Amino acid sequence: MILAPSILSADFGRLAEEIAAAERGGAGLVHVDVMDGHFVPNITLGPPVVKAVRKATRLPIDVHLMIENADRYVDAFVDAGASWISLHVEALPHLERTVSRLRERGVRPGVALNPATPLGSLEEILPELGYVLVMSVNPGFSGQRFIPSSLDKIRRLRAQLQARGLTTTIEVDGGVDASNIRSLAEAGAEVFVAGHAVYGGGDPEAAARRLIEAAR
Repeated sequence: MILAPSILSADFGRLAEEIAAAERGGAGLVHVDVMDGHFVPNITLGPPVVKAVRKATRLPIDVHLMIENADRYVDAFVDAGASWISLHVEALPHLERTVSRLRERGVRPGVALNPATPLGSLEEILPELGYVLVMSVNPGFSGQRFIPSSLDKIRRLRAQLQARGLTTTIEVDGGVDASNIRSLAEAGAEVFVAGHAVYGGGDPEAAARRLIEAAR
């Protein structure tokens, strides 16, 4: 399993320290939530923050683009240091073209699904993806309550991947904490985005360790 702390919940006045603490606790990715105030009702971070994170850690940077017209900005995020980039199927009409562009740039491409978006929307693009990000809350704000039906969605996605002989990684984001991370792992998730559960208690290193142990 890979824990991917979301820096949206971190203390930005101590961002490098917060990232380093989670890394000491066993984090394997740094998750950066990018929101534009249009596709989702919030505005957050851009390429300059990714560039700053790149200087603060050697961990891969996992950028989640919750934005319209993401195809216009992927190169800027790659140039800033992104290692993984996920695009929303709901927001990008020419998804295959942008996924291909990410592969050309040497970035692991992913597609994110909102809670109400069916798995069928991935049928054609699935073999081209490095990972699928299953949203277990409606995107836009951190600290939301986990949607239980996400477990079944992950199980069904895992079954589809196995049936098609694909090794695509399943990532889950939204309300992940020590109470549900083991169930998510058993359902088939392999990468776990956690914001408040890592940074909300004042000790990201210890919180990261607890989550990893709970998942195992």
